[in-house]
Amino acid sequence: MLSNTSVIYEPKGKAGEYSKLAVNVYNGCGHRCEYCFAPAFMRTARETFNQPTPRKDILQKIKQDATLLQKEHENRPVLLCFTCDPYQPVDEQFQLSRQSIQILHSCHLNVKILTKGGKRAERDFDLLTDDDWFGVTLTNLDNKLSLQWEPGAAMPEERINSLRRAHEKGIKTWVSLEPVLYPEITLKIIRRTYGFVDEFKVGTLNYHPHAENVDRHRFAVDVKQLLIFLKCNYYLKNDLRRWLG
Repeated sequence: MLSNTSVIYEPKGKAGEYSKLAVNVYNGCGHRCEYCFAPAFMRTARETFNQPTPRKDILQKIKQDATLLQKEHENRPVLLCFTCDPYQPVDEQFQLSRQSIQILHSCHLNVKILTKGGKRAERDFDLLTDDDWFGVTLTNLDNKLSLQWEPGAAMPEERINSLRRAHEKGIKTWVSLEPVLYPEITLKIIRRTYGFVDEFKVGTLNYHPHAENVDRHRFAVDVKQLLIFLKCNYYLKNDLRRWLG
């Protein structure tokens, strides 16, 4: 259990299945994803959430927390980010993600990136080591569908290319297959990327009416069989795993 930290925290529930520690460097996100649960979770109007701002004194607070965790010999990586994207467009101006990584590394803490930012994230590859993780969220392969669901995010091909480049640099890579919007597309994503992905984490679509269009039992069976067949490292989240029964 963490004690006395202000911005680095231990995620609970579904988020806790992805990372044991996390920090969010921005309030809100400019990717404007249709399925995003964060505005409701944070009790923020979606219009306000979609106009992101840096969290107040975030770098100073990360430094304080990281220094404390170093003294406690913490060895769990810190995820950037859950309720925002570390490489959303506004980060081009503020570059808080780069500075956060530098602070965490200075306190001997590793990082775990999760982004839809594509090429924007590559500017920080020089900071990442083989003890860090670089991950992308992939929900589609078609640009039109991506623009429909994630209008401010990088296109799928750009995200995949960043993932491949990270792998080529020796950085551990992972893919968040959540939410699953179209099961057949998610299976295609796995076949397309498994050669340069060190781990897949697979979930479901929650809190959105489109979820009723997904046969979750069929998908749970199919995705597990494919991941085993391709000899992938993977984790099925509890919301998906329960459909295997």
